[in-house]
Amino acid sequence: MVSEETKNVVEQSKTIYELQLRDSLEAEHRDRYVAIEPESGDFFLADTFDAAVKAARSKYPSRLSHTIRIGHRGAFSIGLMKQ
Repeated sequence: MVSEETKNVVEQSKTIYELQLRDSLEAEHRDRYVAIEPESGDFFLADTFDAAVKAARSKYPSRLSHTIRIGHRGAFSIGLMKQ
């Protein structure tokens, strides 16, 4: 079960992404990851999910952030390979 705090962080982070970051990040950083800490509005770009999360935690160790894969609907993709 997801806590209300986590739901709020996700919602606020997605709003920041949509209103402030999407256009510039998708133009220059597609396929990278961005962790957004919504209380400050700070964001952290990285080539991997883990690196983005670690960057956000390094600056804000007691706050939650939400990580988005730039230019994609989800941070991860699960699929089958057809042979």
